[in-house]
Parts: sequence; structure tokens; C-alpha cells
Amino acid sequence: MRPNPSALFYALAAIALWSTLATLGLALQHVPAFLLTGMALVTGSLPALPFVLKNPQQWRIPLSTLALGVYGLFGFHFLLFMALRHAPAVEVNLVNYLWPLFMVVLAPVLLPGLHLRARHVAAALLGFAGAAIAILGAAGDTQGGWHWGYVAAFASALIWSTYSLLTRRVRPFPTAAIGLFGLVSGVLSLACHAVLEPAALLSGQDWLLLAVMGIGPLGAAFYLWDKALKAGDARQIGVLGYLTPLGSTTLLMLATDRQLSWSIGLAAVMIIGAAVLGTRAK
Repeated sequence: MRPNPSALFYALAAIALWSTLATLGLALQHVPAFLLTGMALVTGSLPALPFVLKNPQQWRIPLSTLALGVYGLFGFHFLLFMALRHAPAVEVNLVNYLWPLFMVVLAPVLLPGLHLRARHVAAALLGFAGAAIAILGAAGDTQGGWHWGYVAAFASALIWSTYSLLTRRVRPFPTAAIGLFGLVSGVLSLACHAVLEPAALLSGQDWLLLAVMGIGPLGAAFYLWDKALKAGDARQIGVLGYLTPLGSTTLLMLATDRQLSWSIGLAAVMIIGAAVLGTRAK
């Protein structure tokens, strides 16, 4: 199938925005996780409001579809931010970006008509090996070799992959409904902040970074990704998703002044290689 130029543009734009997410999360690591997630997601829902005011039907979706959206947007980002607080940022980023591989491996389980073959299994093993090298490679850091944040990063990857696949099993919904996913997820997160976290005093820079996060990787990126999937071949768009960890890890290393160690480099090559191998399996 010949690629749709507009679909490729939407996907690449979403990927560019997502590449900034881990770095922004690291810069805001002093902000309570529920507050951070809630403010960014509510901000990200605002671009949908003009379309909804013009046509309220765009937010009238089944409760099951809304629940799936909350599961994906709230669950993924909250766990990612928690992981960044409790483990080295670069390693967390690499483990988290197992989600493209999980999409390949879980597609035969969640979507009818697909089958898991030997190459899928090989890709899964290669990806897990890369994640293990990323984790163990931190052993020489002052923070130690193991952090429970890796578990949160793994769980966030699993949530995003299953959310992405399950959106193909629900009734089709308009792109503006992504704003409702973000709004409900954001309000839920802010409620959790009020109950479970201490109040936080945010600086002007914090508010600016929260706005950038909400407008970009937790806002526009979701709408762009949805439009890409609706305009093009999901397999081709999925392959582009593997560019995200490369851009994200590069930005993180620049932000944390870290040199590319052999373990990080090898883990990145293995994870990206596993993702490519998995998507090429038929």
C-alpha cells in the first residue's frame, strides 16, 4: 500500500512532540505526579473544545470507549512520570519504549485474524534483552543498578500498547473525542492529587513547562496520531513510531549531560532492532 503523505506528516509531527515528553517530565520531577498529569492532560483537552461547541455529538461516545481512553491516557502518563522519579531517566525511557514491540506481540491476541509467528517471538526476546541491558547497565551509576521505577516504565509501555490496539476494537469515534479522554483523565488525576498529595507551589517556569507539555506531547500529539491512523495504513504508521525512542533518548541525554555508554547504545540498538524485526514479520 502506497503511503499517504498526509498520514506520514501527522505521524511524524506526533512523534516529534512525543520525543520531548520524557525530558519535560524530568524537568518537572519536583511537581507531584498526579498534579503534573492532571494539569497537562486538562490543558491538552482544550484544543478539542471549539469542535465540540460546534458539534456536541463529537463527545457523545459509549462509556466503554471513554473508559478505554482514560485507561490509556491517565494510566500511561502517570506511570511514566512515576518511573522517571524512581529510576535513571535514560534507562526508563528505553524500557518505556518497548510499547511498539508490545503492540506487535499482542496484536494477534487482541485483534482477530492475526497470528504470532517465530519471528515475533524472536523480536520479543531481543526487545526484552535490550531492556535488561538498559537496566543492568545502570549498575555503575551512583543510583545503583535496580530501581522499582523500571516496573512502572514496563507497565506504562504495556498500557499504551494495549490501549492503542483496543481502540481498533471499539466503535469508530471522532478525533475530537481524544479531548474528552484527556479531560476526564486530567480531572481524575487532579482529584487524586487533592486527596493523596501535599499541595504544591508552582513557579512561573513550572507553569510554562506544564503548558508546553499539555499543548504538545499530552495534547496535539494525540490528535495528530489519531488522524494519522485514520488517514493511512496502521502498519506503516506503527513503524514510524519506532523513531520516537531515538529522538526521546537523544533529548534526555542532552538534558542530563550523559555520554552514550556501551550499555545504553547497545540497548537502544537492540530495542529498535527488535521493533523493526517484529513489524516485518508476517
